[in-house]
Amino acid sequence: MWFANFFVSGSMTMVIPFISLYINSMGNFSDSYVQTWSGLTFAVTFIAAFIFSPIWGRIGDKYGRKNILIISAFGIGLSVFLMGFATSVWQLFLLRLFMGIVTGFIPMSQAFISVQTPKEVAGKVLGTLQTGSITGALMGPMLGGALADIFGYSSTFKWVSITIFISGFLVMFGIKELQINISNDKNDFKSYSSKEVLQHILSRPVLLVVMLLSTLVQIAHFSIQPILSLFVAEIHGPVNIAFFAGLAFSAAGLGNLLMSRRWGKIGDRIGYIKILIILLFMAGIVYFPGAFVTNIWQLVVLRFLLGVSIGGIVPLRIAYIRQEAPLSMQGEVLGYNTSLRFLGNIIGPALGGIIAATWGFSSVFLITSLLLIASGVIMLVAWYKSENSPKQAHSFSSR
Repeated sequence: MWFANFFVSGSMTMVIPFISLYINSMGNFSDSYVQTWSGLTFAVTFIAAFIFSPIWGRIGDKYGRKNILIISAFGIGLSVFLMGFATSVWQLFLLRLFMGIVTGFIPMSQAFISVQTPKEVAGKVLGTLQTGSITGALMGPMLGGALADIFGYSSTFKWVSITIFISGFLVMFGIKELQINISNDKNDFKSYSSKEVLQHILSRPVLLVVMLLSTLVQIAHFSIQPILSLFVAEIHGPVNIAFFAGLAFSAAGLGNLLMSRRWGKIGDRIGYIKILIILLFMAGIVYFPGAFVTNIWQLVVLRFLLGVSIGGIVPLRIAYIRQEAPLSMQGEVLGYNTSLRFLGNIIGPALGGIIAATWGFSSVFLITSLLLIASGVIMLVAWYKSENSPKQAHSFSSR
């Protein structure tokens, strides 16, 4: 699953840097037309994924997650392959829409591994799995840019699809979905309706807040993405702008890669919510000085520290869901969690662009910092109340 996640994540990020250039190559369009349609083709994938993630999660709970992983890998591979033959913006838009419908490979792989992992080591295992997708995401944009320069945009889509198909074959022939008895709780093997799943989430305040944080953290993380290259140009100048912008992007990924497994392991030992609260405050504090940087290396160091703090947030959230949701509903619960993450992916870049246009680049860092600290406060209050509630205190113990 680590290698499958590596290939899927790397392949999907390979094509991101030049989609707007690909649209521009399809005709003699104005700058505003290219920018508008670039935004729409990016967003439609996340919107479709937001709608369909819980549906795939429920199907996976019922019919097996391996089958959904295979469908997702081949669906993504087919959509990317056909993008290489697109001759109009509409064709590319519809293929990105289809890609969003079948996207969910990485969250489903997390659910797949989660249900076969004992609760006591879920953080470490899921943190290890996450390093696969992070490594792919780090290498993808650089390799994609190189391939596009050598082979052209159309051919790059076709080449990239091959590695996604490889992921599908890895799952098909390299993985067996075992029915491991890692629980003696009869609730783990009951069948739940969608209404019961939602009631389960809503009746557990800490679980609900953990899932809502998926949106807030993604808004915070993605708010800077659309303007980071422009910010680098402002503080460093136009010399080697692509390289230094890529360096700033990659620094966060490197910090994430180095620490995600360690944070998961610490969460297994101390408690997921405690570490999650610490990381949210850390991320908020690290974001704040970004508003005052004066050179590229200060920004790179802060981006690395941001990656270190954000690196544990995803595996800790999933490990906590693994702890609080019965096994037979985890695919659907993680599907809702994924939907909330995609919602943040949609809102974040748009919000960051609006804030930057209205108040300047520095304001994006300040507002994002406040958002992360507010998320930490919300999480702390929800956890404190649940720990001190005589009725449900046992449900929210640190382990």
